[in-house]
Amino acid sequence: MTHAHQGRVLVIAGSDSGGGAGIQADIKTISALGGYAATAITAVTVQNTLGVTGVHPIPLEIIAAQARAVLDDIGADAIKTGMLGDVGVVETVAVILEYAQSQEGGNVPVVIDPVMVAKGGASLLADAAIGAVKSLMIPRAALLTPNAPEAAALTGLSVETTDDLRRAGEALLAMGARAVLMKGGHIDGDRMVDVLMTPAGETTFEGERIDTRHTHGTGCTLASACAAGLAQGQSLEQAVARAWTYVHQAMLHAPGFGQGHGPLDHGWMLRK
Repeated sequence: MTHAHQGRVLVIAGSDSGGGAGIQADIKTISALGGYAATAITAVTVQNTLGVTGVHPIPLEIIAAQARAVLDDIGADAIKTGMLGDVGVVETVAVILEYAQSQEGGNVPVVIDPVMVAKGGASLLADAAIGAVKSLMIPRAALLTPNAPEAAALTGLSVETTDDLRRAGEALLAMGARAVLMKGGHIDGDRMVDVLMTPAGETTFEGERIDTRHTHGTGCTLASACAAGLAQGQSLEQAVARAWTYVHQAMLHAPGFGQGHGPLDHGWMLRK
């Protein structure tokens, strides 16, 4: 198998001790889809399905050194960012992304999941960092994957309906993202509609809403699945379509662990 086909993804994100979200979800997802995951950990969180009870930030120079160690030796076909935490981390990651592009001739697609709040409600991004995400991260995004509350926080727009989601998507494209996957999980309705928007047009992904408490890590998982596809040379539409189906099935196959927002089954394809 060639390197290009396997797809090397560098993930810059936080660790989830419960294994359902964060770096753990990212590694499981990328591996399940046939890619190769390497990581730069931004924070160690103390969490399970009931919530986040502690966050230990990793020193900025160690975050940067992890990423450089990966890029200098293994390389990356795509980069995915998740939990960043505060302004210092956002600024550090922006420098890493520039370094990666210089290493790879500007051809590394970056999937940015603008993680702000954990499923249990804990804030994972300082308010002061939202401006840094807008100025430093969004313009570097080959794909930005916000949910409705994140889209609202980044654009200042109300995001209550699918049309609101589209309006926020237009605003995010105007802020410099090359594509946005606007996630409709927080929008009321029997159908769940996600909208992939680029300057060239939109593609919608629609399905029955799954009535489940097992939704922990869906955002991390979807973004990493998209990054794996891009790393493997898929088109944006192909990568997002495969990612969407993978997450949908992972939710349907959820193992039922934990007492709160339970994890997905990242390995559902292995058990078919």
